[in-house]
Amino acid sequence: MKRSLIAVVLAASSIAALTEIVAAKNETAKDILPPGSVSRVVGLEAWKRIEAVVTHPRCANCHVDAKAIPIWTPAGETKPRVHGMNIHGGESRIGAEAIPCSTCHMTSTQANEPAPAPPRAGIDWQLAPVAFIWFGKSGAEICAQLKDPKRNGGRDAAGLVEHLRHDASLNGFIPRGWAPGAGRTTPPGTFEDHVKDMALWGAAGQPCPN
Repeated sequence: MKRSLIAVVLAASSIAALTEIVAAKNETAKDILPPGSVSRVVGLEAWKRIEAVVTHPRCANCHVDAKAIPIWTPAGETKPRVHGMNIHGGESRIGAEAIPCSTCHMTSTQANEPAPAPPRAGIDWQLAPVAFIWFGKSGAEICAQLKDPKRNGGRDAAGLVEHLRHDASLNGFIPRGWAPGAGRTTPPGTFEDHVKDMALWGAAGQPCPN
């Protein structure tokens, strides 16, 4: 009986995940612009706005190196600093070897209120993979990284936009970056602005500043 129940739960989870992926792909199809339909100049302008987002502490604090020490910017502050309480993500990047991120960061779609409670998201908290390091990198370095499938999860330009939509379908970290709770700074623009800029940048051939 117990095995049957587990199988049903796993099957339901798989169906839900597939449904979310399909929905994200359908949503992405509306966002994508034909390759070459956007000039390099417009693409570089879009990149400047993308750069302002991905280098913002709300987006970069968990994109750290192999030392796996998360950075944080608590409510009421603007500058990043090492996460308090000696938190360490470990090799697992979720803190399984010490204190799991989930000890404080709940997986929840509820609003991030009240601050200074730890922000929540609809997916499990973890550090980004080491290859996705953003913190401390220049905009040009992150640009080169984002267009490199070996360092962006194997994604092409359309895949990056789909990644944004998929994350949003799960109430994930990316859209929640613009809704971190009162007193916390947010990246410029909106999540929808960011999706549009990624589509523009992709259609322009993903140009990077020299």
